[in-house]
Amino acid sequence: MATALQTEGARPQSEFSPLSRLLRILPGLALLFGIGYAGKLAETGVKSFAKSANLSLPNIEYVLWAIIFGLVIGNLFGSRRWFQVFDPGIATYEFWLKLGIVLLGVRFLLADVLKLGGVSLILVVLELALAIGIMIGFSRIFGLGPKLTALLAVGSSICGVSAIIATQGAIDAEDEDASFAIAAILALGAFGLFAYPLIGRALGMSDHAFGLWTGLAVDNTAEASAAGALFSDAAGQVAVLAKTTRNAMIGFVVLGAALIFAARSGREFQGSKSAFIWNKFPKFVLGFLLFSTLASLQVFSKDQVTSLANLSRWAFLLTFAGVGLRTNIGELRRQGLRPFIVGALAELSVAVATLLLVLAADKLIGLG
Repeated sequence: MATALQTEGARPQSEFSPLSRLLRILPGLALLFGIGYAGKLAETGVKSFAKSANLSLPNIEYVLWAIIFGLVIGNLFGSRRWFQVFDPGIATYEFWLKLGIVLLGVRFLLADVLKLGGVSLILVVLELALAIGIMIGFSRIFGLGPKLTALLAVGSSICGVSAIIATQGAIDAEDEDASFAIAAILALGAFGLFAYPLIGRALGMSDHAFGLWTGLAVDNTAEASAAGALFSDAAGQVAVLAKTTRNAMIGFVVLGAALIFAARSGREFQGSKSAFIWNKFPKFVLGFLLFSTLASLQVFSKDQVTSLANLSRWAFLLTFAGVGLRTNIGELRRQGLRPFIVGALAELSVAVATLLLVLAADKLIGLG
């Protein structure tokens, strides 16, 4: 009987040529692009419809649309024999994930941390600790898995979808976990977009205090800036600054998560644990930190930063089309509503805790 190695050696050399590989992945790449671009069109289409109809609709980001479209197509046709022609190209979605994360670094400038001011910066650090601790606590109560817990914790404490994207790759989480975490974070962010301005006005909060609270408590940058702007222009500016400061912490938090999960993988490893952790550690996180540092040092021009950020978004279009195609609805059903319940309880707790912190700081020292 021929061994696997002998079998591979007997295959035609042309099968392993770059052209042959490209031809094999092209159908799947085209499918990823088509689904991802459909997600982008859906996002802009809903925005245009809401504007023309004078409606206030939540902003559903393209990544969620891409996951939804991919999930429908994958679960309807994924088991069909003819669909296998797309498999090699679909499998490249992990490469696009890593590329997108590396390029994402140009959007997070370390210098933004220094612009917020001492008291507000302290509140940002407290928010990070509170959000992570609260999410982990509720996840343990409801029995969620460690990787889904990590995605929810990082997503709620840092910057929503972007943090979940980066952390999924860093800890090698399942696609179902990422889909659940993104859906939960976006749904809760849409609720906050409408609820926060009403609460702020009812409490008579100042522009600075409300903007700071929104920047601390709302997960996605789009929803945070929109909620702040609905209160006032000044509040919107503070919300963006506070949210950007949280965003700038993403590299450090994702790095910590990667090290923790890499160390857990090496608990039973015999030999050099540090070498094992380094081998397991996702190197593209270092690429993210490098691009963030270079952007912070203004190595890139403004146009280059814009181009790299857009390239990152295009990479994520392909990534989350693949996530949707590889997500199993049956597995989501087995997860049940627990991730959404955990997310809702944790987000509510974080919102209340940060509101109390901001109100106390505003009363004691005045935030402006």
